[in-house]
Amino acid sequence: MGWDLATPFIIDLQVGAEDIDGLGHANNAVYVSWLERCAWRHSQRLGLDLTEYRRLDRAMAVVRHEIDYLAAGYEGDELQLATWIVDWDQRLKMTRRFQLVRPRDGVTLLRAQTTFVCIELSSGKPKRMPAEFLEGYGPALTGG
Repeated sequence: MGWDLATPFIIDLQVGAEDIDGLGHANNAVYVSWLERCAWRHSQRLGLDLTEYRRLDRAMAVVRHEIDYLAAGYEGDELQLATWIVDWDQRLKMTRRFQLVRPRDGVTLLRAQTTFVCIELSSGKPKRMPAEFLEGYGPALTGG
């Protein structure tokens, strides 16, 4: 696969009938939900699931999505969505990149970048990342 960066975390997706909009292709909002799903699964793989977030009273919350929609996905398409953690300040911010590919023809449907900020769940306010976040997310950092 022609991934933009080395060693991606990848999830498999399939465009379902419920994902199709009035124009006959996957709705743009569906792509955003896939980005969230991919980021969560990667976090879970790194040992930082919702239970751990609650225990630590911390979470990584989206503050910005930048999405380039490059090609349409259609009902039945089998897709792969990759993510990489490409930047973080080890205090508050972390950035992920994403690439959505249709393996059948190698077409990249989407490239995206999401910025997250660490928040305290109990207050909703920005708070410094706990050591567990540094230990979990740090080894996943890729050159971006």
